[in-house]
Amino acid sequence: MHEHQLAQLNIARMVAPIDDPRMADFVEWLDVINRLAERSTGFVWRLHDATGNATSLPVTDDPSVIANLTVWRSVEDLRVFTYRSDHRLVFVRRYEWFERWPGPSVVMWWIPTGTLPTIEEALGRLALLASEGPTPDAFTFKQPFHEPAPVTL
Repeated sequence: MHEHQLAQLNIARMVAPIDDPRMADFVEWLDVINRLAERSTGFVWRLHDATGNATSLPVTDDPSVIANLTVWRSVEDLRVFTYRSDHRLVFVRRYEWFERWPGPSVVMWWIPTGTLPTIEEALGRLALLASEGPTPDAFTFKQPFHEPAPVTL
């Protein structure tokens, strides 16, 4: 069993409120993509509220900012979901619904198995990535870091 799992945050500022017609296609995809993620190999957990998604959860003081916070078994499992599943159909349209984020909008880091990341922790990791670039504590698909080695006594 692995001692660590991969936490992932992606953050975005919507081009309009979630109930605006410009966001309608994105909203239609939400449940589909969330179910797809949950059925994907390596999926562990995702942040959501009673509606089943995280669009109403506050991320920053700006109500147009939303986040996706998930946990996966590995970088490769997340990569397959992101780029080789129907998720890619939404991913390629992201700039229809979201502004370009000033700086990195995605960050990954390893967490001990059985723990869950918080939005506050995730935003801290994103800030770390922005200030220091990829490190074992905050990285991206372009420069991933391996799971930490098991602790031996």
